[in-house]
Amino acid sequence: MEESYWKHLTVMDAGLLRELMIKYGQEVWNLAYILTKRNDLADDITQEVFLSAYRNIELFRGESSIKTWLLSIARNTSVNYLRSAFMRKVTLMAWVSSKETSPSAEHEALEQSLSDDIWRIVMKLPLKFREVLILSGKYDMSMKEIAGVLGVSEGTVKSRLARARQKVKANWKEEGTAYE
Repeated sequence: MEESYWKHLTVMDAGLLRELMIKYGQEVWNLAYILTKRNDLADDITQEVFLSAYRNIELFRGESSIKTWLLSIARNTSVNYLRSAFMRKVTLMAWVSSKETSPSAEHEALEQSLSDDIWRIVMKLPLKFREVLILSGKYDMSMKEIAGVLGVSEGTVKSRLARARQKVKANWKEEGTAYE
């Protein structure tokens, strides 16, 4: 289909979506995989990209090619996945968890100990650092949402979150060397 056609669409039907997926699906998946280094995430991101394109085709202005637009959506979606609190938790648990199908009692005890150690380090932080970590990590709140909850600026939230992460990392290096 001609490139200029896409910028005039206000609604996409299943046939056009299928055409986009066939033509650009592998390239979208490849970019998602390169950015995330995970097959399962690349699959999820690819699906999300095409659903987004389907729902938002009227936003395509034709200033770039449809391929560039899709790859831009893929890049932004991938970056958002990698930044999300969910991904930080999954990555940490993947690092902690072994590939065994049935973990041993020793492994489960070590895993629980590691979790306890992380929480102990977080709980030692001053409240202003601890609360931003918990609101961001546990509740997956945005900077704006955290700023609203705490009654501070977004810049203050970003600063506190960065400093809190530095403090956790430094304390982990001091106390957590047994797990490295």
